[in-house]
Amino acid sequence: MAIEVFSRYEKKFLLDEKTYRFITDRIGDYMVVDKYNQDKEFYNIANIYYDTPNDALIRASIEKPVYKEKLRLRSYGVPALSDKVFLEIKKKYKGLVNKRRTKLILSEAYDLTLNGIKPQEAKHINKQVLSEIEYFLSLYDLQPKVYLTYDRRAYFATDDRDFRVTFDTNIRSRREDVRLEAGNHGDLLIGNDFWLMEVKSSEAVPLWFTKILSEAEIYPTSFSKYGTEYKKNLIKEKNIKGDNKICLPMYLKQQIQQQQQAQSCQREEHFSA
Repeated sequence: MAIEVFSRYEKKFLLDEKTYRFITDRIGDYMVVDKYNQDKEFYNIANIYYDTPNDALIRASIEKPVYKEKLRLRSYGVPALSDKVFLEIKKKYKGLVNKRRTKLILSEAYDLTLNGIKPQEAKHINKQVLSEIEYFLSLYDLQPKVYLTYDRRAYFATDDRDFRVTFDTNIRSRREDVRLEAGNHGDLLIGNDFWLMEVKSSEAVPLWFTKILSEAEIYPTSFSKYGTEYKKNLIKEKNIKGDNKICLPMYLKQQIQQQQQAQSCQREEHFSA
């Protein structure tokens, strides 16, 4: 049964192909792949992010406040309107991520988020979380803004199911036809030669994993899929208006290079300390 309410710390790392291969090879002695990866290398995750007409939630988020929150609708693979999906609130306070989600039929999720129609009671619905989502919807004038999908490979520690590491690639997005059942197509957000690794745990990261990170000489970075898509879309709109001539692939490449330079500086500080 999927966990619906939990808190944990999450650290993100942007990896190149060589580093991705190095880490996945090294963690094989300590971790096993997620059940969804047992018969395939990747499984697909799709999300709809909700925001206000003036993008208040994501604009606040990219300012890196102490507290931030978001609402998203998530499916594993491409669902039908009759399939179950997850509607979830994700909050972050001082680095601690709190996720609260409930299962809904996709058509029910649309009725709730778009029309304020509460779903009928059912065993798959978490009543407490549903009430919190209804309150969240009452606070903001939300609408589906962005569709984001990616392919994931996930691992769990064999001695601690709380410790999890995921690798996301082929990250794609679209702002038209923002429906989960419409398919997992979209524009590539970053090149497929990069991987987004997320380390998730409610407690301290195991020492053996810390040693692997040290060997790979990588350090946490700040990367938000929705935040990156939002900035990318802003540039696209400015280019259309002629206000700003920036090549989108070059902009994203510069973002990645800046993050890698920051990691390099962290390495220098680490070894000079």
